[in-house]
Amino acid sequence: MAAVGAIGVGAVIYLEGTNRPAVAQSAPQPQASAAPPVEVAKVTIDTVRREINAVGSLLPNESVILQPEISGRISRILFEDVQKVERGAALVELDKEILQAELAQAEANLALARANFDRADTLLKQGTGTARTRDEALARLRSDQAGQELAKARLDKTTIRAPFAGVLGLRNLSVGRYVTPADTIVALQQIDPLKAEFRVPEVYLTSVNVGQKIEMTADALAGRDFVGEIYAIDPQIDIDGRSLRIRALVPNKDGALSPGLFIRLTIIASVRENAVLVPESAITPIGQERYVYKLQDDKAVLTKVNLGSRRPGMVEVLKGLSPEDVVIIAGQTRLRDGIKVEVVATVPGT
Repeated sequence: MAAVGAIGVGAVIYLEGTNRPAVAQSAPQPQASAAPPVEVAKVTIDTVRREINAVGSLLPNESVILQPEISGRISRILFEDVQKVERGAALVELDKEILQAELAQAEANLALARANFDRADTLLKQGTGTARTRDEALARLRSDQAGQELAKARLDKTTIRAPFAGVLGLRNLSVGRYVTPADTIVALQQIDPLKAEFRVPEVYLTSVNVGQKIEMTADALAGRDFVGEIYAIDPQIDIDGRSLRIRALVPNKDGALSPGLFIRLTIIASVRENAVLVPESAITPIGQERYVYKLQDDKAVLTKVNLGSRRPGMVEVLKGLSPEDVVIIAGQTRLRDGIKVEVVATVPGT
């Protein structure tokens, strides 16, 4: 067995069964840790629209169910189903014979009353008549004038006219039918423009205003986009649904849209030019705050940001970044503020 000398300065240890000294084993030296790999992207500068999405229905701009104001028998129907008409167009005529006779009688009575009044007035001026006779003649004249105007008005109402320009629906009655004010003749709707009625949650009370534009689509008209403008916001909030009722006008010159259609729409609440956007993957939540890692001199710099609007894959940064900044979008889990990083990929701004 080899002897082991006392350990001291310059001591040598011999291996058992040999005359060769053992080679001294040095302790491993620590290696510098590798910089974590990351992917980066330059911030994007773009226009950002703040949008509010909703669904609703289309309504006619004006709508009325036409009914006769007096009873009578239909003598003529002057329109076709689903016909466009102008304001004042004659649509239906009722039999006029009886009312024409009543008007003739009223006009005859009026002529006699006017003659009697003129005679009573002349006699009074000559001193041979009385004021009472003249006053009675004047009262009769005025009564017969009212009777003549009433007969004329009743005769005028035998013609049913369109109160505004629009499109008629399907007629419900035929010539020869005796109608009363309770009967429906036809529906009339004004469909250019149309009203878009919809609701948004009450949290958007300060975000919607008269004059804002809307963009609209209809499931029944796939591939077509329509635009409109808000013209009315109900001042009363619906307490059951906690929502605002809003109406917008939508041009419909080609008649493609119809009242009652289900619509999907977007309100353009605001537009910001030159907004700073980053990929959503760049955002790191810490507690209630939001941060990004900026790339500066090959180091990750933790930066607090304030966020704004979102769109698919991107988020607006209102405060904390400038247009020339580059942010880390992958590999943040191994990062800490100020650590050196290795950029393995640069993703173009979206």
